[in-house]
Amino acid sequence: MSKEKDNSTLTRPNAFLERLYAENVSHHESYFGKGAVKLQMREKLQELLGPLPGEPVELNSVVLETVDCGDYIRERVAFSTYDDLTMLAYVLVPKEVKTTGSGKRPAVLAVHGHGFGSKEVVGLTSDGLDNTGNWNLYKHFSISLVRMGFIVIAPELLGFGDRRLEQDAKAEPASNSCFRLASSLMLMGQSLAGIRVYELLRTLDYAQTRDEVDPHRIGCMGMSGGGMVTALASALDERFKATVISGYTNIFKSSIMDRNHCLDNYVPGLLQYGEMPDWIGLIAPRPLFIESGTVDTVFPINGSREAITRLQKVYEDAGAGAQFQFDIFEGKHEISGAQSYDWLASNLEL
Repeated sequence: MSKEKDNSTLTRPNAFLERLYAENVSHHESYFGKGAVKLQMREKLQELLGPLPGEPVELNSVVLETVDCGDYIRERVAFSTYDDLTMLAYVLVPKEVKTTGSGKRPAVLAVHGHGFGSKEVVGLTSDGLDNTGNWNLYKHFSISLVRMGFIVIAPELLGFGDRRLEQDAKAEPASNSCFRLASSLMLMGQSLAGIRVYELLRTLDYAQTRDEVDPHRIGCMGMSGGGMVTALASALDERFKATVISGYTNIFKSSIMDRNHCLDNYVPGLLQYGEMPDWIGLIAPRPLFIESGTVDTVFPINGSREAITRLQKVYEDAGAGAQFQFDIFEGKHEISGAQSYDWLASNLEL
């Protein structure tokens, strides 16, 4: 009996995965080490995310509703991302901008993760009712930012809220279509992460069409899965002038390889070339802020600390050490904002 117990570990695939991980990591220096060409790795990232449209379709944006929220105006808008995909988003505009036309303002794209979609970051229930009195992991951060004076655009990521598949539309509000979308796209050589990143870049295109927005002062802030989309989109597109990643930055091995995560977190082949901080480091030398909670159980703090240490080196090597900042705060898997909101204001010259 004891012999059988001793040999049981040989039937487990743990050592197999450890070996594969070590083999993959051993090649990372050749891709992201000294002398690495950032443009080539951006092209590789885009390749791994899956084929994206060559020519963007017309946005054909429309305003679906306008609500006076006291000190700001909330719009619900729609615009095309593909010929057969329509993005929904909330746009929050300080009332003084609407009433006085007081010049162009910096904008922040506010990107949600799992939950019931963009309503969750703009102070609404899943039914569209006021929910500002109830705190959640997103802490209605779009409202905090618009009250500082930013234009805020909160897109609805594909697979959540009103952008779930028809088969999932009547399920409970916090359910999603992530698995069905991600697995179907993988079969066709694409990734859900890639589609979401592309749609965030189309949201950036939309932001630049807004009369109130300074097209040269646009940042992005994303939480959890929204942090992933924010990170990869910012790595690809230098139009993002400041980026905040909340509740995501980590090491793949310590997070999405260590526990069961939603399939939308996985991009085939990504680890062959780099660990998470390598890919996030493509944002350098542009301003980057990381916030992570000490008791986050989704993206654990030990992995976050390691990623932050590696990102500090990336920025120092790029001669941009001051452009990287972070906040390890006492909290769980949630937005903080204690330092990041003011950091955005400073870097986007609010």
